[in-house]
This record gives sequence, structure tokens and C-alpha cells, in this order.
Amino acid sequence: MVSLYRIVLSSLMLLAFNSANALDGQKIFTQGGTQPGATACLACHGPDGLGLAAAGFPRLAGISAGYLRKQLQDFKSGSRVSPVMQSIAQALTEEEIQAVTTTLAAMLAPKTPVITRSESPKSPGEKLALRGAWDRQIPECVMCHGPGGVGVGDAFPPLAGQSLGYLVAQLNAWRDGSRRNDPDDLMGHIAKSLSVDEIKAVADYFASVNSQEAAQ
Repeated sequence: MVSLYRIVLSSLMLLAFNSANALDGQKIFTQGGTQPGATACLACHGPDGLGLAAAGFPRLAGISAGYLRKQLQDFKSGSRVSPVMQSIAQALTEEEIQAVTTTLAAMLAPKTPVITRSESPKSPGEKLALRGAWDRQIPECVMCHGPGGVGVGDAFPPLAGQSLGYLVAQLNAWRDGSRRNDPDDLMGHIAKSLSVDEIKAVADYFASVNSQEAAQ
């Protein structure tokens, strides 16, 4: 009987702990962290976490907590460079990073259509996304980022539905070496092998994936 009581009590405490973490994460998203400089995420990424495309701020809602956590830690250490995000990440505690990334991962995101390599590409950008350019050792984007660019695990974020401006900016950052926080500089190799027009084309394709599905 005592053991059952302890199990029930432990379960209730765990539920309360998880609930508190979720509340803390939502508070950080809407109001910011406890330290000066840890501004609210929604100020740049929108009240629904879907980003502000016109300003180049990406969607965070529905993205793997592990991926978001790594990006914040990289901003914090300086291994990923952004004048805005570095100061915010440095003002967040590790507990706040854990809480807000868990909240963001649980937020609703647009449904991404399943688009595989078997589809017939209709544009140069779609061809790069679905087939790559193996004559130049450029793998197709969906090989790592999943069908339709939905994202895979903690290492490969979703591309579908991110804004054109954001995707172009990140590919150019890998291309010029100012972003180098991925394993084995895989994206650096790929981006350096793409032309300016190809970067624009593949970014434009992924930026339009969800809107194309909605129009059908």
C-alpha cells in the first residue's frame, strides 16, 4: 500500500513538474526570460510561432526541440552568428532554453505534403530539391530533410514553408562560410556548389510547398 502511494505521489509530482515547465516555456515565448535582453520570441517569430516572412524571421512552431535547443546553444556560444539571436540566447538560462524549445516544438505548424524523389520536377528548384545534381556531388534536399522538406529528427530542420528570404539568407551564409554549425560542414559543401540562381530557385520551391498544397 505504501509503495502504491509513493508511485501515485511520484506520478503527480512529475505531472506538476512537466506542467510547470510547459507554463514557463509559454511565458518565455510570450513575455521573455528572466534576464534583461531575453526578449519574447513572439516579437520576431509571430504570436503563433510561424515566423514573419517579410522580415526574414523563420518559423519555429513544430520544429524539433533538440534542433532548436542546439541552435540557441550555438548562438549562445557564438558558433552560429546573428547579432539579434546571440544576445537573446546569451540572456537565456539553460532551463529557459529547455522550456521554450519544448513549448515551440509542441506548437501547431502547417501540414507538409509528402513529396518524394519519385515526383516529376516541374522547375529547376524542384529538380534540385527532389533529385539533386549528382554530377556535382549535390544530393537532393529531401534525402536529409525528408519528404517534402518536412524535417527529420534533431539534425535536419524543416525547409517547407520557411520564407524565401530566410532560406536564401541561410544558404548564402553557408556558401560564404559565415554559418558553419552543422555536422561535417555538409551544408557548406552543398551551398558552395550551388550558383546564386540555384540558391534562389531551391529556396523559392521550398517556400511555396505548403501554399501549393493549400491551393489544390
